[in-house]
Amino acid sequence: MAKQNVAEQFVDILVRAGVRRLYGVVGDSLNPVVDAVRRNAAIDWIHVRHEETAAFAAGAEAQITGKLAACAGSCGPGNLHLINGLYDAHRSMAPVLALASHIPSSEIGLGYFQETHPDRLFQECSHYSELISSPKQMPRLLQTAIQHAVGQQGVSVVSLPGDIAAEPAPEKAAQSALVTSRPTVRPGDAEIDRLAEMIDAAGRVTLFCGSGTAGAHAEVMEFAGKIKSPVGHALRGKEYIQYDNPFDVGMSGLLGYGAAYEATHECDLLILLGTDFPYNAFLPDDVRIAQVDVRPEVLGRRSRLDLAVWGDVRETLRCLIPRVKEKTDRRFLDRMLKKHADALEGVVKAYTRKVDKHVPIHPEYVAAVLDEVADDDAVFTVDTGMCNVWAARYITPNGRRRIIGSFSHGSMANALPMAIGAQFTDRRRQVVAMSGDGGFSMLMGDFLTLVQYDLPVKVVLFNNSSLGMVELEMLVAGLPSYGTANTNPDFAAVARACGAHGVRVEKPKQLAGALKEAFKHKGPALVDIVTDPNALSIPPKISAEMVTGFALSASKIVLDGGVGRMLQMARSNLRNVPRP
Repeated sequence: MAKQNVAEQFVDILVRAGVRRLYGVVGDSLNPVVDAVRRNAAIDWIHVRHEETAAFAAGAEAQITGKLAACAGSCGPGNLHLINGLYDAHRSMAPVLALASHIPSSEIGLGYFQETHPDRLFQECSHYSELISSPKQMPRLLQTAIQHAVGQQGVSVVSLPGDIAAEPAPEKAAQSALVTSRPTVRPGDAEIDRLAEMIDAAGRVTLFCGSGTAGAHAEVMEFAGKIKSPVGHALRGKEYIQYDNPFDVGMSGLLGYGAAYEATHECDLLILLGTDFPYNAFLPDDVRIAQVDVRPEVLGRRSRLDLAVWGDVRETLRCLIPRVKEKTDRRFLDRMLKKHADALEGVVKAYTRKVDKHVPIHPEYVAAVLDEVADDDAVFTVDTGMCNVWAARYITPNGRRRIIGSFSHGSMANALPMAIGAQFTDRRRQVVAMSGDGGFSMLMGDFLTLVQYDLPVKVVLFNNSSLGMVELEMLVAGLPSYGTANTNPDFAAVARACGAHGVRVEKPKQLAGALKEAFKHKGPALVDIVTDPNALSIPPKISAEMVTGFALSASKIVLDGGVGRMLQMARSNLRNVPRP
């Protein structure tokens, strides 16, 4: 039996850790690893057109499955292209192992062709970034990298010179046990008792939830019901907490809606559950605040805390619910539910006026129709910018759908690459990329990846021929829009030229049929929808404070177009409010 080389051993360890795909672009120093993948039936090489796509795809796969995913780039420029997608994966807490192949080990530090220092370059976007300098070092170093990525929920980077990858692996290398899943973390009794005391002493309690509430929907609802608390959420918490929620008061932040802001400011006690919500200007500074998070490093970094609780949200609530007294006064909850419904009633009017006849098409109308015709278990990948707004306000979560995007890193061009990673996890599941024309065109080359692998991703392109969110930022700052216009081709024709299904929609009456036709198509499809670039409006008077961008005053911006089915949800919740 032929002796293994280091590359083969590397790939075997990835397979043992549960990795089934390695996204990347082949080349020189990476070739030994790619060849090892070719000869291993348990893992596939996914050839993308840009390494940034590889990192985004791996990050999306990790978010969908909750398991380790992997990507790779060749030496120098190749692995440098990974960095933006790795930043996004790391900030999204997606467990990703990145292989940064390196120049020949004998040339490191001598200014060799394509030389960079990846072990240094990726330190800020990873929990672990190290260089393999000998074959004997590789197994333990890779194991350590995997355990950092899985255990700390983020990125690990392994730099491997091509010549070392091709060397024989050490004899009788030990096969250590690999950590491939995380434990739950329970707070101590003292912290749980202290939180229970604070809740019992408070007349008005509000819960504000983030992505850390994943898997804890039932516990949050039981808890909110017992203490009669309104429940608001951050954007990343939307998919986990908004559905089947009779306590819902909407979302806070620049893209927010409803009464979440009021509920967090008018309470006696605000409890932050699994959220690292970055915009501290939207958080109160004159109420008591407790925060529960499994990551101790985020406790208290956004706001002053009266109590920090280190623990998994679900386990914390399971311990806490039996210890708190049930509240009987629901006046605060009912008032916030009423305020939430009234707020949604007001903004929805802008969306309902002649929307089915408006040309160019209202992007809000596109999102609303998309929400109606998409599958109940669809995965939506969302481009940064105005697509974030439409997804936040119109895509209805139900506990089965997933909504992922660059919500923490805020990168352009993420929707298409993320859709690739999401679709590879399950070819039968509907995956919809909500792309803007700016983001799509930035990494448009990887539309060819959909065609090459016959991935049935559906790209719904909101084509307003502009960088809409950037225009808004300029207007908020009192600046004329400049450098934001895009001269675009007929993207549907481009899709057809690539070998995919492509259709262009310019009139509202064509929209539903075009989406349904694309969704029925068995392969990749693109629906190029010409949308209104003036879908945003701003107040007639711009205050000086608005120049701070995402600061609190910027929340006064009016994003015309309502909130889709969320108004129906709010009205339904009002049925729980006792009538005098």
